[in-house]
Amino acid sequence: MEGIMYMVRCGRYSRPHFNLLLLIILQLGLHTVDGVWPLPQKFTSSTERYSLNSQAFYFGYGKQSAAKQGCSVLDAAFKRYFPLIFPDYTSGNGVLRFNQEQAFTVEISVDHDDCESYPNEDTSEKYNLSVSAGQASLNAETVWGAVRGLETFSQLVYQDDFGSYFVNKTEIEDFPRFQFRGILLDTSRHYLPVQAILKTLDAMAYSKFNVFHWHIVDDPSFPYQSRTFADLSSKGAFHPMTHIYTQLDVKRVISHARLWGIRVLPEFDSPGHTQSWGKGQPGLLTPCYKGSTPSGSFGPVNPVLPSTYEFMAKLFKEVSLVFPDSYMHLGGDEVNFSCWRSNPDVRAFMQKMGFGQDFTKLEAFYMENIMNITSALNKTSIVWQDVFDYHERRSSLSVVEVWKKGCYLCEVRKLTKARLRVILASPWYLDQPGPTHKWARYYKVWPLAFKDS
Repeated sequence: MEGIMYMVRCGRYSRPHFNLLLLIILQLGLHTVDGVWPLPQKFTSSTERYSLNSQAFYFGYGKQSAAKQGCSVLDAAFKRYFPLIFPDYTSGNGVLRFNQEQAFTVEISVDHDDCESYPNEDTSEKYNLSVSAGQASLNAETVWGAVRGLETFSQLVYQDDFGSYFVNKTEIEDFPRFQFRGILLDTSRHYLPVQAILKTLDAMAYSKFNVFHWHIVDDPSFPYQSRTFADLSSKGAFHPMTHIYTQLDVKRVISHARLWGIRVLPEFDSPGHTQSWGKGQPGLLTPCYKGSTPSGSFGPVNPVLPSTYEFMAKLFKEVSLVFPDSYMHLGGDEVNFSCWRSNPDVRAFMQKMGFGQDFTKLEAFYMENIMNITSALNKTSIVWQDVFDYHERRSSLSVVEVWKKGCYLCEVRKLTKARLRVILASPWYLDQPGPTHKWARYYKVWPLAFKDS
């Protein structure tokens, strides 16, 4: 631009050429926004744009909105999104600025006052967003839909080369294609500080993910600090003070997630993946044998003892009170049967129950008992696909998560044919990206590319 102006002053261009250049410059200055992520269901944007100024920009509630000022979810969202929309805004810097522009208001209206509730599996995230001169109207059925709409609005705002803010005339109708859009974090193999989890929740919200699958414990460590069984973390965590999640930590994560419209889904995987559990709960794991003598090592949870189910009932009762979501992930994957097979008490129980040598029936027996415990606590259980593959009473299952490689859509088809709900994880293991050029494969997944519904 400066170069063009310089050449015009030097007389290098006649007036018709200057007009042509000016037209080109103006056209280059036209800007449409199509980078909203994820892409809304219906999205129209024009080149007509409106100037925004942080000194004259307001969030407000519509007159007909069921939620009003004081709504914890939306009031918090307004505070979060202001600096996201205006990243260079600083308040209280001692500089008095006078604004001559007309104020721009984002007016939010919701149909239901669910300000103090938690998002759940039936929560509507549908919203409509209309941006015109001086205002944006955001209408949603729930506050969670309004939060998704605020994220979209923040993505519509852009800066020009001079740092001025603009938003284009836009009409959006949006709702999620999939009701469950999750990220799983394993905090057992690699302990993550609470602050790192909170940052992950923020990042999830920017991409409109709505479920945080907290794989909180596993073989390497048991960082969850139980009120009922304190030894689980004091003896099973990497460090009993620095590498644990206290009840306050868990509450902080859940509260932070709620304000973003994110469910927190806890996973306490058993009977396998439980080596850390045994350190703080003697008698829980199965003693392994070498011939007729205990080897000193331990295998999966011992499924033949009544004390096992008494322990699980008490632990899951606590967990059900700590985590408000109505779903609980019970795991059930990758159970190594060799220790069960070596144990004489387990073999005797197998004969008594008529299981013969089929240890998948023993695991099915265990999982059935665990699912009954969570059902009594009004929790819906989620299990890994292994449980479906060997479970004869498939009608007792509710939600199955598919994680194995191979023809994962074949597995999805089997599950939907059995009238079960499915979570698909197989093609999105982000800890195994391979060469950077292979990242594209995550975007090429077509999860509904199978027959049936």
